[in-house]
Amino acid sequence: MTLRLEALALHPVKSTAVRPVPHAVVEPWGLRGDRRWMLALPDGECLTAREDHGMLTLTADTPDSDPGLGAALRLRATGHDDLTLDEPRGAAVPVTVHGRALTATEAPRRAQAWVRAALGRDDLRLVHVATPRPLNPRYAAPGDATAFADGYPVTLASTASLARLHDWVAETALERGEEPPVLEMARFRPNLVVDGDLTPFEEDDWRGVTVGAVTFSVAKPVDRCVMTTLDPATGRGGHEPIRTLARHRRWDGATWFAVQLVPRSVGEVRVGDEVVPSR
Repeated sequence: MTLRLEALALHPVKSTAVRPVPHAVVEPWGLRGDRRWMLALPDGECLTAREDHGMLTLTADTPDSDPGLGAALRLRATGHDDLTLDEPRGAAVPVTVHGRALTATEAPRRAQAWVRAALGRDDLRLVHVATPRPLNPRYAAPGDATAFADGYPVTLASTASLARLHDWVAETALERGEEPPVLEMARFRPNLVVDGDLTPFEEDDWRGVTVGAVTFSVAKPVDRCVMTTLDPATGRGGHEPIRTLARHRRWDGATWFAVQLVPRSVGEVRVGDEVVPSR
């Protein structure tokens, strides 16, 4: 059975609401418009929804997620006027993503005031990537880089793996006398979702994958954190899926779901494209 691209998503500002899209442009750093902006703390380290669950309630769009947008970025939050911005210009400043260094350009003061008001804190800066972060050479080639992604430029997950995990979570809930949660794919924030005649978690063993006419190498599986336990609509937390992943998918001191990709060509991918893995 042919594998197909079931869904595509962008995350214009790191850790804000997922933005489903019908098509996306693949660039060397990942999907255009994906995690090119982030919120930085005073020391330059990124702020994510792990630390501030309210970030999941912020909606960010670029022309890649909203083609009619006449600005580089639009931010929305309940109770606040929309903020629209051009790409910032100015000197690059050092920032870090989980301790890994790169540089960024700060948005203007009105943007800093907006994000601080929206999240109710006074220690944030909105920044746009200036120079990318080189990837771990253990899993990538010289020159490979990404913007503000945690690990690698693109993340891929399969509906078969989510279905198996959902079954495991239901079993855990039954054993504990609990109501099983519904696990939306958005909890895992993949860029690409693959559907078809797949064995659950077979993507762990792929060496590469072609989506439409664009090729990717598979770097490694994705180690998962508490962010997957947050309801993507409300930011409220729970025990799943980390509790069940730790039971079935734990090794090297981490829990694992989905795989990380590095683009090996550029071009456009669309929902419905044929997906061809190399094993």
